Amino acid sequence: MELVVAADKNWGIGFEGTQNLVVPEDRKHFRAVTGHGTVIVGHRTLLDFPGGRPLKNRRNIVLTRDPDLAVEGAEVAHSVEEALELAKNDPEVFVIGGESVYRALFPYCQRAYVTRIDAVPDADAFFPNLEADPAWRLTDPGEVREHEGLKYRFQVWERVE
Repeated sequence: MELVVAADKNWGIGFEGTQNLVVPEDRKHFRAVTGHGTVIVGHRTLLDFPGGRPLKNRRNIVLTRDPDLAVEGAEVAHSVEEALELAKNDPEVFVIGGESVYRALFPYCQRAYVTRIDAVPDADAFFPNLEADPAWRLTDPGEVREHEGLKYRFQVWERVE
């Protein structure tokens, strides 16, 4: 499994239920990376998508604690084990947030596609700090890009243990 995330300099990924920084090119990069694979997403993150609807052209698995949740166009998992079971035969599986879903599935992931944004906005949701984790190494630092004065890079990290 792989992770896809946009994180600020402090590994912040969100504030008050939505992304704390939005870079249009990151959205295009996200679509290119996740392509036609399977995505595992938390219910609260799904609600932040346009119309609160599952992503098109991908299998969507929504991880939630809500026993009554039903999502048109998606499968619902009520535990990490259930999400893993649903995705076990899929060739490409991407964990796409939010914070609790990243943390729950982090141990099962081998690669992380990180859009690293050179800013420190308000954040109350965070991604694990890969720079401080010896089990991960930066394999592609990405080139510096810029949008309206905001610098960012598309990075690739891989688990080495």
